[in-house]
Amino acid sequence: MNQDNENSGPGPLSGYRVLDFGWVLAGALPGMVLADMGAEVLKVETRQRMDYMRLGRPIIGDEPDPEQHPLFHNVNRGKLSIAVNTTKPGAIDLIKELVPHCDVVVENFSPGVMDRLGLGYDVLSGIKSEIVMASISSNGQTGPLRDLRAYAPSIGALSGLDSTMGYEGERPLGLKHAYADIVGALHSVFAIVSALHQKERTGQGQYIDVSMLRATVATMGAGLMEYEMTGRVMGPKGNYDPAMAPYGNYPCQGDDAWVSIAVRTEDEWQGLKTGMDNPAWCEEERFSSRYSRLENRRDLDGNLSAWTRERTPGYITELLQANGVAAIPVMGAEDRLFNPHFKERGLYSDIEHPSLGAEPVYNIMWNLERTPPSIHRHAPLLGEHNQKIFGGLLGMAEEEITRLEEDQVLW
Repeated sequence: MNQDNENSGPGPLSGYRVLDFGWVLAGALPGMVLADMGAEVLKVETRQRMDYMRLGRPIIGDEPDPEQHPLFHNVNRGKLSIAVNTTKPGAIDLIKELVPHCDVVVENFSPGVMDRLGLGYDVLSGIKSEIVMASISSNGQTGPLRDLRAYAPSIGALSGLDSTMGYEGERPLGLKHAYADIVGALHSVFAIVSALHQKERTGQGQYIDVSMLRATVATMGAGLMEYEMTGRVMGPKGNYDPAMAPYGNYPCQGDDAWVSIAVRTEDEWQGLKTGMDNPAWCEEERFSSRYSRLENRRDLDGNLSAWTRERTPGYITELLQANGVAAIPVMGAEDRLFNPHFKERGLYSDIEHPSLGAEPVYNIMWNLERTPPSIHRHAPLLGEHNQKIFGGLLGMAEEEITRLEEDQVLW
């Protein structure tokens, strides 16, 4: 079990400090990645309007508890929390005093909020010209849709992604997943690290305007090319793939058990036939070529499903993989936690949190051989590091910090 690892080796971003105003998923993820890579990330919070991820159903007991949300623990691990009530006089000045000690500022409020708080890029870069500031918003800081109210599923709709999700011939169902949050956040990390690299070369910071819409559209090249080259608009196709048949998730023996099977080449088709012990239907003319299998994919799926229903996902996977076919069980959360490969590769770490004890926290998605990323500590308690940051970094007296907490300036 991994405990807080504040003495782990330096990461590739050790020495950088981030002032993190990000909240919910899109705003939290960039700071999470930067913290795992070694940066010191100061999460700016307030009890006056808590991060939505602190407001979920309690795991223990029935009373609301801002320290119990597992998603918050996952995407805010490694950060330090300061609680600053920006509605109180003097609070903004305290934040400005932190800026000279920071390299990066991250925020994902609606466009204009940071300016109204007196913390826009013009102000912060006037305090420290080397500052890198990233603003993440649904549609960017400029343009006709700048002030459109939207959440991640809204961006799925606006980007056109939702129009492709669903069953062929039926209405679009949409992804209904915070895909735009994740895509926008990871694009933000790339932009921040690029700006830091440029800062090291020139000594100058810069402003980064990240649009979740643009980040999502950038992942949809196939649909755009389809329209540009053929004039056809992609719509819901279910599990249809223009080059592979069979292709999809097939029902298996067991309770809601499924296996993913994908066949592209003739060799893979022959491997599938061998794995199934060459059933007679495979020799029918309508399945004799990839083109004919695509044309008759519904019948093909029906025959294949009849075979998979009599076997478990694990058995099918082992059998078909041995014959050169891409087959894998459709995994749920429990499968991912206890899969031997994932355990060996460190997909999760068990991190001890003061409120919930040991809980699985997913690790960053890459490794660096010389400066490996790591989870340095559990997600912070709200305002846990007021004394550490305002006392240690700004040199404020403990009595002054206590007074500001009593006055709900640090709150």
